[in-house]
Amino acid sequence: MVHGLLWLPLLIFFVWITWAGWNEYQKVETYKEWANQFERAKYDIYAALGQSGRTLTWGLPTRQGVINLKTAQLGSIRSIDLLLKGDDTFTSGVKGIAKKSEAVIQLNLEDGDQPHIPFTDTDMAKQWHIFLVKTLESVDPASVEG
Repeated sequence: MVHGLLWLPLLIFFVWITWAGWNEYQKVETYKEWANQFERAKYDIYAALGQSGRTLTWGLPTRQGVINLKTAQLGSIRSIDLLLKGDDTFTSGVKGIAKKSEAVIQLNLEDGDQPHIPFTDTDMAKQWHIFLVKTLESVDPASVEG
């Protein structure tokens, strides 16, 4: 009886770790399906981000799919900032789940809104920032307005 009680926590741990792995696998599979519609996409535990043409779409990945979807047209973005954990702007400006991340891409929209896209990997955030800034610079304002 005592031996059974000693093994019970280990059994519970294995059941929990199996469930957690299955849960993450389901998230990745639904992300892969969601990402097919984009030219470029990223996934981590805090956000899924996709770019197709002049449209950015991001949201929170779950087993059921990406939820709380938000979009922004490149023509409506004034500038793009990269905020890294430890910076004063990160500490003062980032709220919610994005505060747990290592880096955040902040979109400064023409309407004054400043949505945050969190990243767990700083290097990936830097790559996306460089890509988005170059893409934003290549957008012809005349073609966006017309």
